[in-house]
Amino acid sequence: MSSQDTTTTVPVWQHRMPKTRLALWFFWLLIVATFVYCWNLMTAQTMWVFVYDAPTAAADLMSRAWPPRFSYMERLWKPLWDTINIATLGTLIGIMMAVPLAFLAAANTTPSRLLLRPLALFCIVTSRSINSLIWAMLLVSILGPGILAGILAIALRSVGFIGKLLYEAIEETDISQVEAITATGASKGQILNYGIVPQVLPAFFGISVFRWDINIRESAILGLVGAGGIGARLQASLNMLAWPQVTLIVLVILATVVVSEWVSARVRHAII
Repeated sequence: MSSQDTTTTVPVWQHRMPKTRLALWFFWLLIVATFVYCWNLMTAQTMWVFVYDAPTAAADLMSRAWPPRFSYMERLWKPLWDTINIATLGTLIGIMMAVPLAFLAAANTTPSRLLLRPLALFCIVTSRSINSLIWAMLLVSILGPGILAGILAIALRSVGFIGKLLYEAIEETDISQVEAITATGASKGQILNYGIVPQVLPAFFGISVFRWDINIRESAILGLVGAGGIGARLQASLNMLAWPQVTLIVLVILATVVVSEWVSARVRHAII
């Protein structure tokens, strides 16, 4: 009887299959090609002679901007106060508009999922899609320059931020508490008041304070388009090439943002 040798092929473990490695290599090649194309497209009209001279120009600008003109500070107190008021009032108005929208957008509190919920979500998305600077430009062209346009711009921008985070917090409420209150025969208003609102209050206060902190930063530049605040002084100083004043204004904005960040963090820590 003839014997035939049989060989058993032992599979070799591989991190990725050949097709997977090829697809991954093609994916990275596509990313690199896209980056090179976008880079060439963006720098097609770049004058590199100015780029090469940028360090010298920056050093010259810094030499003219330093030291800051601290005597100009007496003219910044009122614009700085206006900036804080723009952020605070804009946040409050945004909260008043965002809270009803959040309850209409949340799936577990909306009266109508077919009409009111899509409409509320559309308003929230629209607000989040338009930057506060664009809102300010539109409102300045309608209402004229001044802090009113800045307040409304901050408010309209805040609606989407607060509304989105708040309606997500409403949808994440513990259903067992709502069911317990419903079992007592409570009305819809009582269910909302005692079952949902207490659960979302910490998130609501945290979101509101966080948005106020963001609005302090955004309101500082709205004056560049005529919406009042310290940004108007910054724009005027830039137009006059008064670089020491620009340095002082930038330092004041930085200090204001740092203080607002500290206040926001302390308040959120106390609430949450």
